[in-house]
Amino acid sequence: MATESVVHTAMTLHDHLPVLQILVPFIAAPLTVFIGSRALAWPISFASSVVSLVIAWLLLMQVIDGDVISYHIGGWAPPLGIEYRVDAANAFVVFLVAAISVVVLPFAKVSVAYEVPLRDHALFYSAYLLCFSGLMGVAITGDAFNVFVFLEISSLSTYVLIAAGAGKDKRALTAAYDYLIMGTIGATFFVIGIGFLYMGTGTLNMADLAQRIAAQGGNRTIEAGFAFILVGIGLKLAFYPLHLWLPNAYTYAPSAVSAFLAATATKVAVYVLLRFCFTVFGPAFGFEVLTLQYVVLPLAVVAMFASSFVAVFQSDFKRMLAYSSIAQIGYMLLGIAFLTETGVTAAIVHLFNHGITKAALFMAVGAYVLRAGDTFYNDIAGLGRKMPWTSAAVVIGGLSLIGVPGTAGFISKWVLVQAAFEKGWWPVALLIVASSLLAVIYVWRVVEVLYLQPAREDSTATEAPLTMLVPIWVAALACIWFGIDTDTTLGAARTAAAGLLNLPGQ
Repeated sequence: MATESVVHTAMTLHDHLPVLQILVPFIAAPLTVFIGSRALAWPISFASSVVSLVIAWLLLMQVIDGDVISYHIGGWAPPLGIEYRVDAANAFVVFLVAAISVVVLPFAKVSVAYEVPLRDHALFYSAYLLCFSGLMGVAITGDAFNVFVFLEISSLSTYVLIAAGAGKDKRALTAAYDYLIMGTIGATFFVIGIGFLYMGTGTLNMADLAQRIAAQGGNRTIEAGFAFILVGIGLKLAFYPLHLWLPNAYTYAPSAVSAFLAATATKVAVYVLLRFCFTVFGPAFGFEVLTLQYVVLPLAVVAMFASSFVAVFQSDFKRMLAYSSIAQIGYMLLGIAFLTETGVTAAIVHLFNHGITKAALFMAVGAYVLRAGDTFYNDIAGLGRKMPWTSAAVVIGGLSLIGVPGTAGFISKWVLVQAAFEKGWWPVALLIVASSLLAVIYVWRVVEVLYLQPAREDSTATEAPLTMLVPIWVAALACIWFGIDTDTTLGAARTAAAGLLNLPGQ
């Protein structure tokens, strides 16, 4: 059985790790503005990200065997007080977010200097830290309303980060505005859903909500709350067909922002869906089961194919990756809709593996932006020879996106296919394989452009600087490492899935 470590009066720094996870970047954000030094903005951001990564690792090691940490804010015990609750599922997500931040920031030092006006750097990194702390807060809190609060902190700062791309392309302003409108609608649906749950149960603590919902059985108010929450989170995670904000947001945002958001923001939203589906409502909640099987599962399959088809016909590398992300979210939602331990394990491990894959690819895109000025296929033609290290990393990331054996992407899809066969749904397993073949087409188009087409006559592109290449290759090698050594990721994902499903012996 899982044991629970409850902090009533924390006496040591180690006991405060759950709240320090959020406070370190949250305090560093206004600090960068108050200091007002453009030169110090990046070092403060990077230092706070490294500290957050160390804390995330320490927390993950504490709960990796199924234990739970309950931290009571201000010493007030839940359900009256706000609780930060750490288990294998959210510790895994928080570790991903912190790790991606540590990898992306060294890349951002050069990329942001090129794509964002110098006068905005202090404000840019302040918004970045707010987004970073908000995403981790969403994952670590055990209070349903706090999820909404942290979602808004991360979302509001994300709108600013996307708009920062206007220094290079004014369409970033439109993309940020569209995301603001869609994100506000999503947040409204989500908070209305939380209101319905509070109306039906009188509590906001997730663990307490789960007990009261289970005791009530069928209840129209709670069912309405679930529907509103599903739509609200669906907008945040770009659940097809609620994804229309994502392509422009990823395409016109600064490259470092695209890399960070693609690897973390939608993944945290998928975690929120996991948390509400399996901790708050649970598979015993009949309305949820029907919704997942008859609404979410078919739309997830449609997303896998429709978004991949659109990706095939793109002429912009960055935009192609954006549509690919929508398709990959379909795989995660499919795993959730299976409502089995193997399916949820597949969703969680794909959440991680897709995060590192997209980080590598979007950072490589940033290197092409720096050297070629844009990411249209005719602009990056022939750069496989001029930028061999960057392009080799793109090939590795592309293979992981397809799911070739030996890469992280293969592990995710293999477990997902296993989950389909466990349910006896062999047609769904075939659809998973078929949709992966579409990825072969759009990845091959990029490889063909980079290596088989001649470079533009006026191209003066050279290899990306080392400060960009190292982060790109850290992410690319991680795609290979976690495709071969799967014990860490699969072990953590299985523990997280078992904990979410509250399986006996966990």
